[in-house]
Amino acid sequence: MTAKADAAVGLPIGFGVEIDADTKQVDEVTLFGGSPARLMRLSAAGGVAWRELTAGPIVTSAAAVLSRSLSDAGVIHPVPPPMATRPDITAVIPVRDRVTMLGRCLDAIEPGLRVVVVDDGSRDPSAIAAVCRRRGVELIRRPQSGGAGAARNSGLVGLDTDFVAFLDSDCIPTPGWLTALAAHLVDPMVGAVAPRIVATPTTAARSAVARYTAVAGSLDLGERPARVQPGTRVAYVPTAALLVRTTALQDVLTDGQVFDPALRYGEDVDLIWRLHKAGWRIRYDPTVLVEHHEPQTWTQLLSRRYRYGTSAGPLAVRHPSAMVPLVLQPWPALAVGAALTGRRRTALLGAAGAVVSLAINLKKAGLPPASAVQPTGIAVQQTWLGIGRYLTQFAAPTLLASLVAPSRGGRARWRRLALVSLLVGGPLTRWWTTRPEVDPFRFVAASIADDVCYGAGVYAGCRDAHTLIPLRPRISWRPYRFPARSKRGSD
Repeated sequence: MTAKADAAVGLPIGFGVEIDADTKQVDEVTLFGGSPARLMRLSAAGGVAWRELTAGPIVTSAAAVLSRSLSDAGVIHPVPPPMATRPDITAVIPVRDRVTMLGRCLDAIEPGLRVVVVDDGSRDPSAIAAVCRRRGVELIRRPQSGGAGAARNSGLVGLDTDFVAFLDSDCIPTPGWLTALAAHLVDPMVGAVAPRIVATPTTAARSAVARYTAVAGSLDLGERPARVQPGTRVAYVPTAALLVRTTALQDVLTDGQVFDPALRYGEDVDLIWRLHKAGWRIRYDPTVLVEHHEPQTWTQLLSRRYRYGTSAGPLAVRHPSAMVPLVLQPWPALAVGAALTGRRRTALLGAAGAVVSLAINLKKAGLPPASAVQPTGIAVQQTWLGIGRYLTQFAAPTLLASLVAPSRGGRARWRRLALVSLLVGGPLTRWWTTRPEVDPFRFVAASIADDVCYGAGVYAGCRDAHTLIPLRPRISWRPYRFPARSKRGSD
């Protein structure tokens, strides 16, 4: 087994750790958390190592190995010490026609960095060349546009640095971003690390669309760190801003190419998932920020969402197990489905079944069964919101037709209220959480339009790729992972 795939290779000595916000310490040697959620019981030695991790940086090999296991599970997140100097990095920037944005991007790049700009068939190549010449960066000219992935492939040819930074021309990095990201690559098992991408403040920042994208940007993956892999809270990161180990890219070459040139959209997701399959860890560090120019009109925003959606079909052909639009737990799904149809007793039965099922597993693991109530409530809520978003994306006309269809009786009124909650529940929850500078009515309308356009793109991508995988929900029969009561982990 190679070092990059071997969990026995601990985190580097001197690294600190951050406990994930969802992690709960049940007792001295029992942890609950991660993504997907699991219960982890430590040995006596593991308990000592855990106390070392919570007290400060890693100083022993036992703590290093334990921290690897916990960070792989998403229970904790590595916090590398700051680097004194930036390692040798080459930045590759694809561009097409964005002359002004390219200039702003290059102006924000720290001095001394080798930069390769790839002109992907711009209509005015002389303007791109002038920008690059004034700033003293290398330029590669592609006569025809092949997309961002193909342009990055051209920029990678002949590079000899240990690390490559991908940066889109409509991004503005913050000072020190590469040095901060490179600190994660001191860990030899980390193949790539991504910053948080936030909307660039503009003079039109008070427009409704700008206020919406400030909290609902398509590339903003939130303020919590994560290990990036399919089936978890952060399933992918974009290559709009990404630092990658060159040897990791060499591991995933296909026909001599890093990015699949056949993918016009979603080529970044495809790369991340291939790196994951190859055994590399990918980290998301939201403490490092890169600004991204978001669409300034609703038409631009919704068109972009549609285009992103079209990548689902081609990605599903390449990664069928990773493209899951909705994961349902049986008991919470029964509770939500019954509530939507006005069958309140069945809904109560589903909720009770979820509590009892979890309580039994907790008891088998030696934990108090009464603690099953809160996770069950969260599971039912997340199931409701997840079904709402799924139906908004893929069945919005049916939802709207059901709302306006004539009906009478108490159960019919209940179903209508339930359908309304499916449409607006998720957007209102996000509005309440983020408190954007836009009223809830516009935010809800924008969120629904956002989801509908993305879903339309998914349908188009499925049609072109001849697959229905991105439309198929999955049932998770074992949503939580529990150790046997008598089993003591060796961590």
